[in-house]
Amino acid sequence: MTPAELAEAVLAAAHSVFADRGLDRSALPEHTTLERPRNPEHGDYAATLALQLSKKVGVPPRELATALATELGSTAGIKSVEIAGPGFLNIRLDAAAAGQLARTIVEAGEEYGRGDRLAGLKINLEFVSANPTGPVHIGGVRWAAVGDALSRLLRAAGAEVGTEYYFNDAGSQIDRFARSLLAAARGEAAPEDGYGGAYIAEIAAEVTSRRPEVESLDEAAAQEVFRVEGVALMFEEIKSSLRDFGVEFDTYFNEKDLHDRGELEHALTRLREQGHVFDADGATWLRTTDFGDDKDRVLRKSNGEWTYFAADCAYYLDKRERGFDRVVIMLGADHHGYIGRMRAMAACFGDDPEQTLEILIGQLVNLVRDGAPVRMSKRAGTVVTLEDLVDAIGVDASRYALARYSSDSPIDIDIELWTRATRDNPVYYVQYVAARTANVARNAAEVGLPRGDADSFRPELLDHDKENDLLKALAEFPAVVAAAAELREPHRVARYLEDLAGAYHRFYDNCRILPRGDEKVTDLHRARLWLNDATRVVIANGLRLLGVSAPERM
Repeated sequence: MTPAELAEAVLAAAHSVFADRGLDRSALPEHTTLERPRNPEHGDYAATLALQLSKKVGVPPRELATALATELGSTAGIKSVEIAGPGFLNIRLDAAAAGQLARTIVEAGEEYGRGDRLAGLKINLEFVSANPTGPVHIGGVRWAAVGDALSRLLRAAGAEVGTEYYFNDAGSQIDRFARSLLAAARGEAAPEDGYGGAYIAEIAAEVTSRRPEVESLDEAAAQEVFRVEGVALMFEEIKSSLRDFGVEFDTYFNEKDLHDRGELEHALTRLREQGHVFDADGATWLRTTDFGDDKDRVLRKSNGEWTYFAADCAYYLDKRERGFDRVVIMLGADHHGYIGRMRAMAACFGDDPEQTLEILIGQLVNLVRDGAPVRMSKRAGTVVTLEDLVDAIGVDASRYALARYSSDSPIDIDIELWTRATRDNPVYYVQYVAARTANVARNAAEVGLPRGDADSFRPELLDHDKENDLLKALAEFPAVVAAAAELREPHRVARYLEDLAGAYHRFYDNCRILPRGDEKVTDLHRARLWLNDATRVVIANGLRLLGVSAPERM
């Protein structure tokens, strides 16, 4: 019996009690949830439904709990129901009902943990979005890992998700990039406000090789060649490095397209229709202070140029008109001031920003060796890049380390820790369970221990405390996935996997799975093999949500 099935049984019992007592069944919720008692002596699950409904229907909570306990007590698979405190229901499952979960998981395979909590919701998820002026730095890598994991989680929770990378191949940053390339090609020092690092010289040499005529062009024409060719090369490198990191986007969106298609004018027209645009000092403004912004924002300057904020407005509207119900944008630690103006802008379009817009802010990441920050990149000169991180600890460890912590907390990634093949390395600890469960399955086949078909599975034999603990941990996975998706917190999955790994190790140490020597294969061996294989499924499914491999050997 899964937690969801038990919750349905609790709710069914409540419907029966309300019907018998003539109580208003409209007071009953559509769904109810269960909790895991901290003390195992208090049962497998706790229900608080009696406490929640007591005031609504005018029945003392313990009296309502007593009626619910009586009704639940006759439910197949429930061993006992006890009333605690003011009206808690402490529920114990019998071994057969608890053990059935192993079969459920194995048969579900990759589908176990997936749900429909966010079904019908179409989400646009934008992350990384660095302009193509250099390799992806470690802050952007954090969003690559977290954003990709979040997209997987949202899909697992039933949402339709479009991932998006937004960039600009024009503007002052790109101008500095082009001037830096031109200087490198001519053997000159980088401009004072330009970009340094070996990658600039590499790209400049590649552009010159492709376009040798650039050497005979005047400065303006040569700079334009370096801008066009250099941006294309840099962006292809960014996409390639992200692809190697396991991250690909559904859409790469260029801000220039907004201008070329007239979408800024379209957005301005829509905002005027909503009554929030005004003209002052020769410029065109959006009155965002109507919706809590600290000041009104310029859309078009007095010289006729559009502002970056105008492009933000057009881009948001473009996403909404593409059919996305919710726009989720992941930004770096220096973008807190962006939140108020963007929420006000959504409101100016007539949207409810609580429903249509989310902005997630990520904090800084440091790469540390021997307790000291690693500050210099071999290629980028002043920053640590995606390649630096992967070279130091590998793709799996990088993705796991970046997704393991709440994104609003700064983190230090210790190279020594994340490359260590010991249990204090979190990704090794979890992946070791993936490999161990696979190894057990291989060894079982070698000694002639088939798992058998579902009909021969004897779940009631899984009555050891450590088996029960592991089953309860496995049962939590769907709820963890749903919560991680709804709260936009992939780190919940990582922490869950570490707890599950601990539960499996304790089971493995206390419950012999394979027969020794000439020992006869029994139904208990087979039942434990089902539980072993169920653990493998959940570990693999959880790691997949984080974009991390579940190795069969280590």
